[in-house]
Amino acid sequence: MIDLLLKMIHTTHSIRVRYAETDPMKYVYYGNYATYFEVARVELFRTLGISYDEIEKQGIWLPVSEYNIKYLKPALYDELLEIHTYIKKFPGVRIEFEYEIYNQSKQKLTEAKTTLFFLDAATNKVVKCPEFLKEILEKNWKD
Repeated sequence: MIDLLLKMIHTTHSIRVRYAETDPMKYVYYGNYATYFEVARVELFRTLGISYDEIEKQGIWLPVSEYNIKYLKPALYDELLEIHTYIKKFPGVRIEFEYEIYNQSKQKLTEAKTTLFFLDAATNKVVKCPEFLKEILEKNWKD
């Protein structure tokens, strides 16, 4: 196994704020951030070479067990947001994603973290990170 202590996975994904995602002040409605983070997680796996759908077809579900967010500044209608997604700890039975959202002016708007766990779809039991996913993560782990 490679040295995982000083390494991580980091991807970025851009999304433009749509009108339907905002409140009357044209601020992104707070509940929509969870969707942005889900999109970023799905795209992280796609960047690594596996789709979320393929993970599920391999019999693994990834339910969210924790979600923490800190709003620093509002994201606004029609802004192009850049979502940075990190995996900083190699997963065991849980996988943690950290996020930072920046606007076009490179201002940090939001920090967040989600914790998901690996669930065997057939048995509905919590399991360790499956080998097929460990191999993909190890291959993409970087300084």
